[in-house]
Amino acid sequence: MRKLIALLLLSVAAWAADLSGTWTAAVVLDAGQGTATFVFKQSGNKLAGTYSGTLGKADVTGTVDGNKVEWSFENSDAGKVTYTGTLDGDKKIKGNVVYGQLGGGTFTAEKQ
Repeated sequence: MRKLIALLLLSVAAWAADLSGTWTAAVVLDAGQGTATFVFKQSGNKLAGTYSGTLGKADVTGTVDGNKVEWSFENSDAGKVTYTGTLDGDKKIKGNVVYGQLGGGTFTAEKQ
């Protein structure tokens, strides 16, 4: 039984997408729209990386749970910025974003 459970867990881990790489996100907010670039490094279910876009540059941290993903960063003008999305295949993420004081909206990110 233990071998079966271990095999099942390894199969699930092998199936999970690796988000490591460069992603370009089309962002539509209440206040307007723009493009953000994220460079992710995934280790297990943890994400780390960088954001670059209209708000400048920032370090990003987040998590991956199956096909659900969430990441965030801090900005001196907007406050905390949080992206919450669902993987659509292994090269696309769609979801919602909250840009702190600037309001919320949606995003679609594609892996380069």
